Amino acid sequence: MAMAGGRVPRRRGFNLVDMCSLRESGEFAREDFEWIAEWGFDFVRLPMTYQWWVEGGDAHKVSEAGLERVDRAVEFARECGLHVNLNFHRAPGFCTNPPAEPFDLWKDAAALEAFLFHWGLFAKRYKGIPSGRMSFNLVNEPTDEVARADHERVMRAAVAHIRGIDPERLIIIDGLSWGKDPCPELADLGVAQSCRAYWPHSLSHYAVPWRKGGPEMPVPTWPGVVYQGEAWDRAKLEEHYRPWVDLARQGIGVHCGEGGCYSNTPHDVFLAWYRDVLEILTAAGIGWALWEFRGSFGLLDSGRKDVAYEDWRGHKLDRRLLSLLQEF
Repeated sequence: MAMAGGRVPRRRGFNLVDMCSLRESGEFAREDFEWIAEWGFDFVRLPMTYQWWVEGGDAHKVSEAGLERVDRAVEFARECGLHVNLNFHRAPGFCTNPPAEPFDLWKDAAALEAFLFHWGLFAKRYKGIPSGRMSFNLVNEPTDEVARADHERVMRAAVAHIRGIDPERLIIIDGLSWGKDPCPELADLGVAQSCRAYWPHSLSHYAVPWRKGGPEMPVPTWPGVVYQGEAWDRAKLEEHYRPWVDLARQGIGVHCGEGGCYSNTPHDVFLAWYRDVLEILTAAGIGWALWEFRGSFGLLDSGRKDVAYEDWRGHKLDRRLLSLLQEF
């Protein structure tokens, strides 16, 4: 990606979720980086929880062994020629997923102090790695409960803190409301912004097991899936992305940091919808990262029941999805 302040290249790739929560392995697999590069992609996003590199739940007590897990992933990306985007999926004081943090990033001074401490730690550790190879994505998907003014205050503080250590680091800020809404009030900061490819949710998150009423949802179609009382089609999708396209046209870097469909969405429906998403993003010069590489949203081992998988070195490859992604 380019240096902060301008457009970002249209990088394309995947989220690697091995440090996303403490339920994951905590260790990234070099082969994932190798295969992503082999298939022609150039970007990995690492959504991580800070709990992997602290000890005893103390946000200020750092585990060097935990940070070395991140170092290894950064080195894998370098060796494979991939841009690596470091993201706090769980930051001190906030995560979009349960359980709740013991303090509130958007309201509590102690949480903000810890947030700045951790980003300062990363800024020092990786200073000197060019922004063409590494970017920082500050915090994953602030929800619609986060006040815009609080979000702006915290993001400005974090950007200033990082740039006080590493002025050249490319910084990416997620949109509000789970990445749906851009933040034009931050345009003067010279940072990039990140959207999502999960709308309409009734298609992308059809019958997910962690939401009430999932199995009772109507099977989605594309076009025509109904979400919040409205039928969605290509025109509705273009309307949804228009604020992001406008932001990109203003010269502000835009990247789509996550997107995809849970494995219960019919495969043909997923591919038809995602083609429209990718066409819209590509026309605006916006890159993307699929959630995830392996797993129920992923390219490998997704567990879909309506896919003729290809064996790929001991894994189940969704070749039709790979071919679609390679088009863009």
